[in-house]
Amino acid sequence: MIVVTGGAGFIGSNILAQLSEDGRTGLVVCDWLEDGDKWRNIANCELEDVIAPEALFDFLHKNAGQIDAVIHMGAISSTTETDVDLIVRSNIRLTNDLWYWAAATGTRLIYASSAATYGDGDAGFDDDMGLDALAQLKPLNAYGWSKHLVDRRIARHLSAGGAKPPQWVGLKFFNVYGPNEYHKGGQKSVVAHIHPDARSGGPVRLFKSHNPNYEDGGQLRDFVYVKDCARVVSWLLETPSVSGLFNLGTGEARSFKDLANATFTALNRQANIEYVDTPEQIRDKYQYFTQAQMDRLRQAGYTQPFTSLEDGVADYVRTYLEADDSYR
Repeated sequence: MIVVTGGAGFIGSNILAQLSEDGRTGLVVCDWLEDGDKWRNIANCELEDVIAPEALFDFLHKNAGQIDAVIHMGAISSTTETDVDLIVRSNIRLTNDLWYWAAATGTRLIYASSAATYGDGDAGFDDDMGLDALAQLKPLNAYGWSKHLVDRRIARHLSAGGAKPPQWVGLKFFNVYGPNEYHKGGQKSVVAHIHPDARSGGPVRLFKSHNPNYEDGGQLRDFVYVKDCARVVSWLLETPSVSGLFNLGTGEARSFKDLANATFTALNRQANIEYVDTPEQIRDKYQYFTQAQMDRLRQAGYTQPFTSLEDGVADYVRTYLEADDSYR
């Protein structure tokens, strides 16, 4: 069996879809489905079981001998979440407990870190797991801090010779977009947010720049298509010799204006963009540039290309957002 925490969420459900397409069976979802249509994220997958997060460790203990890997995507992923105790319980405590369980039972563990650990990017975007390199990073919000704390704890644990799972991987996801993110509300990707207005011809609204080095809409992000993320996880499961902390982006920063233009192009519409002030409450914590350094993942043996921004947006818009069934 393969257990995917947060399996009904955005990235988790795409990982499940990829594993299903790969022909894998014994897939177990750990998540809350709640009210609404979140269940549709996993409706197209052949599943072994669906369990609630509070039942996770009972399930793990009972099935330890049958579980090949835990893919831990479950987290409080909002960068604006202010309940830090909730973040600690969900993002730190749960990941630490899963590490200890996986090490004790000889189970592989893949967990979600985040590019939010890099903060404003002044220390670069190198996925160096050295203790000194990690100490240089300064996350800007509690979410990024929680992911960084786990990365640093694992690095210290390993440097001290502590027990570890037979394969362990932390993935620093950059700006992921694609199908099955519809339940995320304000945390959806910009493509999903602007699609309805772009579909009608616009205007769509992007943030103005409050940094003289960037034009309006020229803020840069490493946008990565969620299908690429799922393919990396699939490759990791097929390559158990690879362990480590890896960036997961494309290695190429693109502007929000590029993203908006790609959305209009996918809809065969003329671009129509307006710019609005960045809200003051996030203005001093706003990242103007992110770009994943991808050397380590490539050196580990991952050779597949990453989808270009234009091709990824076109697939997302035409195959999902414009379809009767928008779920993967």
